[in-house]
Amino acid sequence: MTKGSPLDGFRVSLDEVRWIGSGLSRPESVLCLRTGDIFASHRPGGVSWIRSGGAIERIGADEDVVPNGIARLADGSFLLANHRDAGGVYRLTGDGEVRPFLTEIDGVTLPSVNFVYRDLQQRIWLCVSSPRKGDDQYRHDVNDGYIALVEGGTARVVAGGLCWTNECRVDPAGETLYVNETFGRRLTKFRVAANGDLSQRALVTEFARDTFPDGLALDVEGGVWVVAVGSNRLIHVSPDGRQHVALEDSEPDHMVRLADALDRHELTRPMLMNNQSRKLRNISSIAFAGEDRKTAVLGCLGGDALATFRLPIAGAEPAHWRDPV
Repeated sequence: MTKGSPLDGFRVSLDEVRWIGSGLSRPESVLCLRTGDIFASHRPGGVSWIRSGGAIERIGADEDVVPNGIARLADGSFLLANHRDAGGVYRLTGDGEVRPFLTEIDGVTLPSVNFVYRDLQQRIWLCVSSPRKGDDQYRHDVNDGYIALVEGGTARVVAGGLCWTNECRVDPAGETLYVNETFGRRLTKFRVAANGDLSQRALVTEFARDTFPDGLALDVEGGVWVVAVGSNRLIHVSPDGRQHVALEDSEPDHMVRLADALDRHELTRPMLMNNQSRKLRNISSIAFAGEDRKTAVLGCLGGDALATFRLPIAGAEPAHWRDPV
């Protein structure tokens, strides 16, 4: 953020937050189209379609799949990152059929997958937070997360050594990939080669000890909007790494307890899910809606609706933005 930035003095009041949808189930990941249609992950294995007119339709209901991140393909089908220990990525067709898309890489079974993403170059990226199971993965000294790329029918790991890999995004030029390392409490970037190889790993910014970055999205000015799980924080990170907290709904003592638990290697999933706030319900991701892409729509882990409000900067256009419904 620089002098004269649209973010100068910008802060979202909880009174400004409105809601989209109802009866949603674990809407962790959100996709928005220019038509006004919104898609959110839905438990069990499917997607909630919030039509532009407000009606809600469920697509798919596979009990063996808990979708975390979701991606929409050009043909209107979806990829679901399976959060269950069984792991893998699954394809959801328009008629609700769920079938495996990717279950192993180089003969190694995929564990729980956190995120899946289609970029403007039509490549598919997926993020594995950790191959560990249970609460032993929620540590700041465990760096076994990785990023994989699927292109031309072939999948391969392109980056490893990450501390609980969460969401990733590629810039519109296709040259830089940004990724959140949740329990490393940092935003990292890589250079993307023409063949999809990742190199030149660099730190963009480190967050406060009680900020656990989860979802992210890019804006048209090169900034990164980061959603922090547990604290209900939305933070704008400028290209030079400076942070601007645009929204927060947390209980300070609770956040101290979470940070202390992480430092002592005692953090558990129930602790992270124990949302303590006034209005927001453990926000986890961000997407941009509206004709100008200045309406933020937030996914969450604990609510049944999506929080929304206006932003002063437009989001970058995602690969699915212009896809037909």
